[in-house]
Amino acid sequence: MAQHRRKLEGRGPTPKAEDRVYHKAYKAKNSKTSKPAQARATSHGQGAGPDWVVGRNPVLEALQAGLPVKAAYVAEGSERDDRLREIFKYAAEHSISLLQATRGELDRLTGGAVHQGVAMQLPGYDYIHPDDLLAAALDDDSREALVVALDGITDPHNLGAIVRSAAAFGAHGVVIPERRSASVTAVAWKSSAGAIARVPVARATNLNRTLGDFAKAGFTVVGLAGEGDTDIAEAPALDGPVVLVVGSEGDGLSRLTREHCDVLARIPIASTVESLNASVAASVALYEIARNRG
Repeated sequence: MAQHRRKLEGRGPTPKAEDRVYHKAYKAKNSKTSKPAQARATSHGQGAGPDWVVGRNPVLEALQAGLPVKAAYVAEGSERDDRLREIFKYAAEHSISLLQATRGELDRLTGGAVHQGVAMQLPGYDYIHPDDLLAAALDDDSREALVVALDGITDPHNLGAIVRSAAAFGAHGVVIPERRSASVTAVAWKSSAGAIARVPVARATNLNRTLGDFAKAGFTVVGLAGEGDTDIAEAPALDGPVVLVVGSEGDGLSRLTREHCDVLARIPIASTVESLNASVAASVALYEIARNRG
């Protein structure tokens, strides 16, 4: 109640009774609409932004996975259980400040998500420029250049999983388009198991132009497609600089992207299965490239 009163100070004439959220007249007027809507938002956590991790288990897992922390909050009077004690312990051991907030404040910050008294906000991700990724890959004398480009991957779980596979098989980075693509959010960070901290993600204004730039620099652009001309294990020039292009979860590679590929390669699968998940396909292809390079 006090919080709502503070918000009204200095804002002109006093609102009518039915317009004051703490007044019984307001509650009576909105009993049939506001309360159910509020309950729906709270139960589903629809208001939490993409850079937020909410809930005790998710926050603990995010901390243990090494996700970066912009701010972490604990609601006043939260009941301490094993998970919350683990969060306190981890924060203390890694010098992470836990800010205390009222439950009302935490509700507002997380947009009504079910936070269980704990929430964590990630900092905005600093994407690199595709040109910088290209240069870094070619300048690395320890291994052949390998970059993964994503054409319309909209699921942040898939983005994170692909970045994790890219790290596992020695890729120098991942390129995503600015539009119609998943971005680096809390979900992507978690799915990558922290690999996003080690594998840079570049964001291209025009993906096909970027693929053209890589091709001009000597990269072989290999697109994954179910009707590809060759098995990925037998694709040409895998022992040199390669850009592996992975299409969207539903439609695969777009027409323009196909035209910018030097070769379309397939992953042989049983005829009873229509296709592989995008992140699984990327992992299989990256493994074959790594195996080809010995």
